[in-house]
Amino acid sequence: MATQPVSVRLDEPLKARVRKLAEQHRRPMHWLMREAIEQYVVREEQREAFRKEALDAWDHYQRTGLHLTGAEADAWLAELEAGNDVEPPRVHP
Repeated sequence: MATQPVSVRLDEPLKARVRKLAEQHRRPMHWLMREAIEQYVVREEQREAFRKEALDAWDHYQRTGLHLTGAEADAWLAELEAGNDVEPPRVHP
């Protein structure tokens, strides 16, 4: 995939920190900044997907009323932690 240059304005203290890290890792500053931006974008995409999944689950619960109690979930997780291969409990209204 072709890359395009992008200008980023950094204050001097931050620029010095980036330069120092780049030197420590023996990488160019642009490589370090590209890696940081990519990691940030991946993390934020995952966070947004998690948030959407939570909102979808809440919507499903509000429409159906189906749920597990905390005690039911804890008991199931305790079984899994003990090494028992058990099916998850059934949801109920």
